[in-house]
Amino acid sequence: MAVYRISELRNMSTAELGKKLEELNLALLEEGEGNPKKNREIRKAIARIKTIQNETKKA
Repeated sequence: MAVYRISELRNMSTAELGKKLEELNLALLEEGEGNPKKNREIRKAIARIKTIQNETKKA
């Protein structure tokens, strides 16, 4: 699982962000409780995407 940087996410369109969010949610479900470190990275990426989506809604 790649770590998404804020600068990379800010350059994506809202459709691309939505697609990435769906992919990460599925990855989180598939991982289950296998690898805590990987789950943490996925949750952080989800939080970054949601933060950017909220920032674009307010702007």
